[in-house]
Amino acid sequence: MSRQAAPRITLYSTHRCPHCRQVRQWLQQRGLRFQEFDIERNARAFKAFQRLGARSVPITLVGDERVDGFDPKRLQRLLS
Repeated sequence: MSRQAAPRITLYSTHRCPHCRQVRQWLQQRGLRFQEFDIERNARAFKAFQRLGARSVPITLVGDERVDGFDPKRLQRLLS
C-alpha cells in the first residue's frame, strides 16, 4: 500500500506578526515542511496574498484549503 503524499503547505506571513510566529513554530514542532512568504518583503507573495482576498496574516494554505489566523485544531484536521 502506498503512502499518500503530504499536502503542500504555504504560509503567508510578516516578520513581526506574533500569530505568524505561532503557526511557524507549530509546523516546525511537527516536522512539517512548508514554504513561507513574507508579504512585506516579497512583492510577488504580496500579489498572491491579495489574489486570495486576504486582509491579514497569517494565511496558511494546506493543499487547496485555507486557514486564516492561527487555528491549530483546523490545521491538525487538515493534516490528518
